[in-house]
Amino acid sequence: MEKVDHIGIAVKSIEDALPYYIETLGLKLIHIEEVPSEKVRVAFIDSGNLNLELLQPLDETSTIHSFIEKKGEGIHHIAFGVSNIQERLNELKEKGVRLIQETPKAGAHGAQVAFIHPKSSGGVLYELCDKTGGAK
Repeated sequence: MEKVDHIGIAVKSIEDALPYYIETLGLKLIHIEEVPSEKVRVAFIDSGNLNLELLQPLDETSTIHSFIEKKGEGIHHIAFGVSNIQERLNELKEKGVRLIQETPKAGAHGAQVAFIHPKSSGGVLYELCDKTGGAK
């Protein structure tokens, strides 16, 4: 793992959440986009040393919708920046780590992403995020 790339935060509404981050905390909105593969709308916020990623479900079939229904709004995942994501996934699988995806898929900013199952990581959902082919 190269660094913590971002922290994903589940929210019911990006529009309702943004004033806290932008006006109250004084952070800067980078941009907002939809990620169809995850059925979410995301807002990236620059917090200095890493980004915060607000995740709003697009519909009731989104895993973020299920997360909010079960646990409420809050931290959803921690993302590690990696290079050669498929090699890293293969290494983790060889070490017995349970993966949600064994091959990466399209994520925000053109990144390739995959998730480690929380049952393999003490209850924490980790994302691997490879931006070598996409935006930084």
